Amino acid sequence: MAKRLIPTLNRVLIEKILPPTKTNTGILLPEKVAKLNSGKVVAVGPGARDRAGNWIPVSVKEGDNVLLPEFGGTQVKLGEKEFILYRDEDILGTLHD
Repeated sequence: MAKRLIPTLNRVLIEKILPPTKTNTGILLPEKVAKLNSGKVVAVGPGARDRAGNWIPVSVKEGDNVLLPEFGGTQVKLGEKEFILYRDEDILGTLHD
């Protein structure tokens, strides 16, 4: 069993951030509340090369919070945790506090 997955080329391994189901005071939140589809970058590949052979690095780094598309990615299960593998160009943006 693999303990760590290192993506190849320009792929990024994301752990999805699940929105809270209730508030700090215990009020249950409805499932239909619109939340950002976001995740935390767990691992990144080294990047890819363009047609001229120039190296293009991945635009995010480990630990970044990113905005994800609603559909896409490849589901990966490592142990008990589930991750999603995206190409760098599929990530919509980074989220900052």
